Amino acid sequence: MPRNTTLSTLLDAGKDLVLDGALATELEAHGCDLEDALWSAKVLLEQPELIKQVHRDYFDAGASVAITASYQATPQGFARRGLSVEESLELVSLSVRLADEARQEYLAANPGSGPLLVAGSVGPYGAYLADGSEYRGDYTLSAAEFRDFHRPRIAALVEAGVDFLACETLPSYAEAEALLALVAEFDVESWFTFTLRDSAHISDGTPLADVVALLSAEPRVAAVGVNCVPLDLVTEALGTLQNATAAPLVAYPNSGETYDAVTKTWGPAGGGVSAETLAGNAGDWLGRRARLVGGCCRTNPRDIEALSANMTQSDPS
Repeated sequence: MPRNTTLSTLLDAGKDLVLDGALATELEAHGCDLEDALWSAKVLLEQPELIKQVHRDYFDAGASVAITASYQATPQGFARRGLSVEESLELVSLSVRLADEARQEYLAANPGSGPLLVAGSVGPYGAYLADGSEYRGDYTLSAAEFRDFHRPRIAALVEAGVDFLACETLPSYAEAEALLALVAEFDVESWFTFTLRDSAHISDGTPLADVVALLSAEPRVAAVGVNCVPLDLVTEALGTLQNATAAPLVAYPNSGETYDAVTKTWGPAGGGVSAETLAGNAGDWLGRRARLVGGCCRTNPRDIEALSANMTQSDPS
């Protein structure tokens, strides 16, 4: 699959991009049971065409970027199902093909639209643990162990032709450092997004300013930001990032609900979040230099459709 227009090219041209929303939430809405350590990666095994349909639904809603179903797709995770490394990496490659097929179908039905990008999701080690530690960052591996864990999946994503990597939901400075080395090793563009302890610190307690200093030395990092964090943290976190870097910023928060890692369920966080609430933040976030905006857990195509409409209205071009 040949690479599409690069992320940095679009950002350098002043383009603001609408990202997709939650994959797992939509798969569950279609009847998938994701009470599993593989989470949405389970559907790569069972109903891959449904993943393509969700990608297409988000393109139809106005998203310009599809994030692949590889967040929890690792050889280590698939080994629990008895799959070989080769079989596991073929599923990672499949996640890219499904997103690209949805992109091509959308472009065929909507000539002249685009460009559309496919981001290869690289979830943290904590996602493989499936214990909620991607929101805590309380796991410890050596730099070599982190690289060995992430390298096979990244290799498969790059070989399958992703436009860039979405190194996402990262809670750990040490893990980000290891992933940064792999971005350089594979010579691939990326964004890095983090979970938060508060608006100034990632989940392991590292100041966002220190994270930015780490990433700023690598030209292949096209943008930095936050994802799968509560809506009420995003504006202040973007302010912190805006003061620390001139790089384009990324924000794709969850719905604002609270995740229970023990029961693997979501509960209310002081009131529901509507499509209007997510979309209503677009202007403020764009004003704080967020150039890529979308949704994470518990968001859906209706949220992205409203967000896209608001971002289009906010675009001076």
